[in-house]
Amino acid sequence: MSLEKKYAKEIKQILSKYPPEHKRSAVMPLLHLVQKDEGYISKESMQEIAKLLDITETEVGSVVGFYTLYHEKKEGKYRMQICTDLPCALRGADEFMKQVCEHLNVEDGGTTADGLVTVEHVMCLAACDRAPMFQSQGPDGIKYHEYMTIDRVNEWLQSLKQVEAGEKR
Repeated sequence: MSLEKKYAKEIKQILSKYPPEHKRSAVMPLLHLVQKDEGYISKESMQEIAKLLDITETEVGSVVGFYTLYHEKKEGKYRMQICTDLPCALRGADEFMKQVCEHLNVEDGGTTADGLVTVEHVMCLAACDRAPMFQSQGPDGIKYHEYMTIDRVNEWLQSLKQVEAGEKR
């Protein structure tokens, strides 16, 4: 089903916020709309967004490629983005990243066997003084998790599994 049919009301509402000559500015809200529902942004969705906004697919793809909030392939339902920038690394982020990957039996960019979490490193989440930290992205939005340890990661994972178990009933 096309985006225009699936999200007609939402697209109309998003585009109404921009003058017609600047509708290209709606690229990020449209990308967010697609990703919120599908968990990622497919090539087909990028093509449709480009057509809606009268811009090139390359322009849409460059936004997707630039921002760590957008994803081009389906991965875990939740993303665990661990900041490993220098200030965070000085507070143990590299070791934390290594521990998380070992604990979950994944590599950087990998997804847990149950498909629940994709782990990846990112640069600068603006919480240097509260590292090690990560940002989670999922159906419930974006959340920061600061002063992290493996025990606290386990608590977070258990809460996700409880939510998942509740949804499957």
